[in-house]
Amino acid sequence: MMRETSSPAGAAMPAKGPLHGVRILDFSRILSGPYATMILADFGAEVIKVENTDKGDETRGFPPFVGDMSHYFIALNRNKQSLALDLKSPQGRDIARKLAALSDVVVENFRPGVMKRLGLDHQTLAADNPALCYCSISGFGQDSPLADRPAFDIVAQALSGVMSVNGEPGQPPSKLGLPLGDMAASIYAVFAILAVLFERQSTGKGRHIEVPMLDSLMGMLGYLAQVYFVTGNAPRPVGTKHPNIVPYGAFPTSDGHVIVACLTERFWVNFARALDLPELVQDPRFGAYEDRLRNRDQLEEMVESRMRQNDTAFWLARLDECDVPNAPIMDVGQALNQAHVSQAGLVETVHHPAVGDLRVVGSPVRLDGERPATYRPPPLLGEHSKDVLQRLLDIGPQDAEALQQGGVIS
Repeated sequence: MMRETSSPAGAAMPAKGPLHGVRILDFSRILSGPYATMILADFGAEVIKVENTDKGDETRGFPPFVGDMSHYFIALNRNKQSLALDLKSPQGRDIARKLAALSDVVVENFRPGVMKRLGLDHQTLAADNPALCYCSISGFGQDSPLADRPAFDIVAQALSGVMSVNGEPGQPPSKLGLPLGDMAASIYAVFAILAVLFERQSTGKGRHIEVPMLDSLMGMLGYLAQVYFVTGNAPRPVGTKHPNIVPYGAFPTSDGHVIVACLTERFWVNFARALDLPELVQDPRFGAYEDRLRNRDQLEEMVESRMRQNDTAFWLARLDECDVPNAPIMDVGQALNQAHVSQAGLVETVHHPAVGDLRVVGSPVRLDGERPATYRPPPLLGEHSKDVLQRLLDIGPQDAEALQQGGVIS
């Protein structure tokens, strides 16, 4: 059974999303975990973010800032409530246990063993709430020989093989621009949480979900892992090019680069026509996938020589005309300001009580043509502490004030 949620006084709530009635007690911080709970909050779940009473989530201190609000924290914590709670105190841990008994989901991303020492591990909380879905995100999982090591995104990228295939041939290894090690774990956590919530409708019981960052990133290797299994050779970096499909990647123009992706034979034929080199299709060196791959150096040299004769604008128009998948290479600012983003309403403005209007990237998902709304801006530290205790635990104003004076909440 899903928990009934109610809105703090004065807070605007959205139309009921598909996860309305699901309550999530979120002990996670930084990125792996907060990204998952933000996705769930976008779909209507009530997310209570538990932060330490001193400085809160570490990302609150990451520059640059808008006023006192960190860009990093803004990006990962919309639609959440903040409960600043001292988990080192017996009263704080008791409050956390009581809230877990009233929740559908717990999410945490501490090193294995930390939540057990706090008395907030799955076994303890599930004894009070057998229907609890408990999700643990960590670097390597509790049974790994690496379990006790600290892990961040770059560590997962290095150990997963992802970093080895990123970058240009012959250059030093380079991490992905996106923190995909963290984000992959969050995405798999969302999948698993939704699956367990669905299963729970028939069983009435929750589960303990474990999502290691390293495993999640390796789960996204896809065909790169299969290349190794099939050939015995580890894939090497190819820059923007594709290891097995030619032509594919960034090609130089007279004033920049253009992305071309000939993933099918039809697009290869169209591309040859766009280049005014239709004879390439009949050339036995380039006729089939295997031929082009075997002779990729010769083919790419011919393509580059032709494309350098005209500028980027010419090639973008020409490739569109011939129905060849293509794109300019935009920086982040250009990407956020392109017509697609504006038309889709992907960037939205939310009002924050302390720093004013904020532009944020909203949910990429549409439900019946509508994106989930950002109905609550990223919270101030402890902004909802008293409300959560009064609303869910029937702790009166005087007792809540005493807890604040005692440092249990802030």
